[in-house]
Amino acid sequence: MPDIVVLVAHPQQQHSRVHRALMRAAAQVAPARVEVRDLYALYPDYLIDVPAEQACLQGARLVVWQHPIHWYGMPPLMKLWLDEVFAFGWAYGPGGHALRGKDLWLVASTGGPAESYRPEGYNRYAFDAFLPPYEQTAALAGMRFLPPLLLHGAHRASEDEIAAHAAVYSQRLARYPDWPELGDLQACAPCAVPGDARPDAAR
Repeated sequence: MPDIVVLVAHPQQQHSRVHRALMRAAAQVAPARVEVRDLYALYPDYLIDVPAEQACLQGARLVVWQHPIHWYGMPPLMKLWLDEVFAFGWAYGPGGHALRGKDLWLVASTGGPAESYRPEGYNRYAFDAFLPPYEQTAALAGMRFLPPLLLHGAHRASEDEIAAHAAVYSQRLARYPDWPELGDLQACAPCAVPGDARPDAAR
């Protein structure tokens, strides 16, 4: 069973030079290690097979969320996938230990250039300011959130820039977990969620 699961969520994949290149790069890594799942191809009707998705995650050591940034967050199908797959009692809360000890890696692109993610830029904040929901999601599930791999200004990236970025992506996947920075990256502190946090969970 692959120990890396790459979840790709791009609602217009056919128009994305960046994410098509990243998908190809991920798929070229040994298939015994990496499974690439294109959520918009798998679930065009938005009816997510939750047991199948959870089963894919069970054996993974690294879960990759690959998507463009939409309004400072994830595309709608990725959010729906998260809402349904990271279920109370499975991913978090009492008995929710299925993802504990795994790594979560965000691989994302932005339309705006890097300089737009500054106090003086039109996005007003550094990109890291938009990461807390991702970081806290990982923490709640007992996962370690890895430093994201980002490509800013995706619409204007040259073919050479995209190819270089995709090469870094495939190398990182192939070498995981042998990344120098992971040696100093601490596991997330556990976030204990009491059983009565969801009083309707048993209904």
